[in-house]
Amino acid sequence: MHLDALRLTPDHDIPAPVLTELTALYASHRAFHALSGDFPDPDDVRPEQVAAALAAELAEPHVEVLLARSAGRLVGIVVTLARHPDPADPDPWIGLLMVDAALQGQGFGRRIVEGVEARLRTAGHRAVRLAVLDANPDGLAFWTALGYEVIARRPDRQRARPCAVLRRPLVADAEKENRKGKGEGPRPGPA
Repeated sequence: MHLDALRLTPDHDIPAPVLTELTALYASHRAFHALSGDFPDPDDVRPEQVAAALAAELAEPHVEVLLARSAGRLVGIVVTLARHPDPADPDPWIGLLMVDAALQGQGFGRRIVEGVEARLRTAGHRAVRLAVLDANPDGLAFWTALGYEVIARRPDRQRARPCAVLRRPLVADAEKENRKGKGEGPRPGPA
């Protein structure tokens, strides 16, 4: 599986074949769209709505839309924000992670997150944050199983929906991997 930035046409549009794939991906998440309210009719997600949603994401500074592919097939999308608009927030954010609903439970979500975390770590970031709608307990379970911890509760920026804000350090993970690769065990904690 690999992650690649969404490439737009010279007119700043999503190429038609990619938009078709993305629309199918978004449409596979009827239940999420019903609880999030992101689309007016979760049973009828249309290409122009997906294009508009992604255009709004890309209009924000420091946003990157990454497409996850496995064996040439689009399996997921992730939207990252390198800098939060709040200057007091030093961490990048994962704004959206969506895996094709037919492929959930096969490890794609975890692998996408690992890829995003590696990219952020390489860019020098020490942690990453995200928000999960309170109405999405399955999403919260997914992220906490990956080691993310709830650090706050507040409304989201777009629609003031109640959310849990989660954070995961990235630096400690890299240090553990380096020690493991050198055959070192865990370092003892403070006495």
